[in-house]
Amino acid sequence: MVIWGTTDAYGKTSKYRADGNRFPPCDPHELLRYHHLTTPHIDRFAQGGTLFERTYSPHVPTTSAYASMLTGMDVFGTQVVALRHKGPLRPEIKTLPEILREVGYETTCVGFSGNPSSRGFDNYLTYSGWGSWEERPSPKAQNLNEVTIPELDRLVEGGKPFFLFLRHMDPHSPYLPPPPYERMFYHGDEYDPENRSMEPVMEFKPFCDYFARWMPPGVTDKDYIIAQYDGAIAYMDACIQTIFNALEAHGIFDETIVIVNGDHGETLYDHECWFDHHGIYDVTLHVPLIIRYPGKVPAGKRVSGFNQHKSLVPTILELAGIETIIPFDGGSLMLLVRGEVASYESEFYLTECTWMRKHGWRTPEWKLIIALEPDFHFKPPVELYNLIEDPDENNNLAEVYPDLVASLETRMQRWIAKREAENGLQKSDHDAERLARS
Repeated sequence: MVIWGTTDAYGKTSKYRADGNRFPPCDPHELLRYHHLTTPHIDRFAQGGTLFERTYSPHVPTTSAYASMLTGMDVFGTQVVALRHKGPLRPEIKTLPEILREVGYETTCVGFSGNPSSRGFDNYLTYSGWGSWEERPSPKAQNLNEVTIPELDRLVEGGKPFFLFLRHMDPHSPYLPPPPYERMFYHGDEYDPENRSMEPVMEFKPFCDYFARWMPPGVTDKDYIIAQYDGAIAYMDACIQTIFNALEAHGIFDETIVIVNGDHGETLYDHECWFDHHGIYDVTLHVPLIIRYPGKVPAGKRVSGFNQHKSLVPTILELAGIETIIPFDGGSLMLLVRGEVASYESEFYLTECTWMRKHGWRTPEWKLIIALEPDFHFKPPVELYNLIEDPDENNNLAEVYPDLVASLETRMQRWIAKREAENGLQKSDHDAERLARS
């Protein structure tokens, strides 16, 4: 099986696709309502599998998201909350590669070593997934392919079942795609003196030095930077097709569980969280998920039920015919695919511990965000958004509906108490993990 963990994938600007995965009801073949065709190969791949319209990463960003993605547990089960989690993953928690190793799989991880959630792979391969303005372009996806294709060949020739986990970094800043992708979606003047949209970005003290390392000196137009993000996705999409082609050349594409998933989205110019992935807004939480496995996963199907990262491991094990007694926090997505369950939790707990420390509660209609400490964006301590009337989460209604804030917070606190009781962990332990950021 092959899984892509594409970091920051599809978190577009709210002007065009606020949640990174908003699908039009009229055309089942058009995967993403976006004004640029950035993923033609993945779009075609999705037509051969099942696409999940409402997959969420409730625990952001990278470290906690992958912990859930690779264990089938939520944040209470993994106790991984912070971006810079201290210490290893809890020893009583088994990762997917550890489970697969016990039944004879060989497992390889490309680009994800040194993270507590990556524990248990037989092989760890690295590639260059970063870059700077001076080092441009940054062919991250091709660098990954140069490591991955020989490893795929080796795994296939070995004759054992295998698990290959690929972590693409192209949608993660710095956005420095190679030609022709760097100008594929931009035809203006990125240095136009009349355009001042980059001023607040470059004046943002916590990140301005980082931006200066990879953005063009003197750039004035935010749309140029957004176009680099689009170009990076299109470049990654083309390189991913190379791996699809390799699976076809080996004659195993239709015999392989292939999954495209994202750990979280990217905020770009949204919410003044400039070109990063902090903030528990839907641009960061709503992620792509496509599963292809002919004969067991229907082709061209779209599933509208809510689901989270914690369902990925149980789904994989069901598709691979592997039984386990592990009591996962998530349930197999095949129940949704077969129509046996319409949706998993439609309201759920949210956490973030990066440059901002917050938690919240999301329902189909409402989003409550509560700050656990002041943040450097100077955002209000309580935020409330109507996701039906204001899907881009721009109109904070916390002061308008204080009773609703209290009700949602009560539901959230009851859920926290329930999950902590089920895991036998004290809330103080959970809070301590949130503080482990440095």
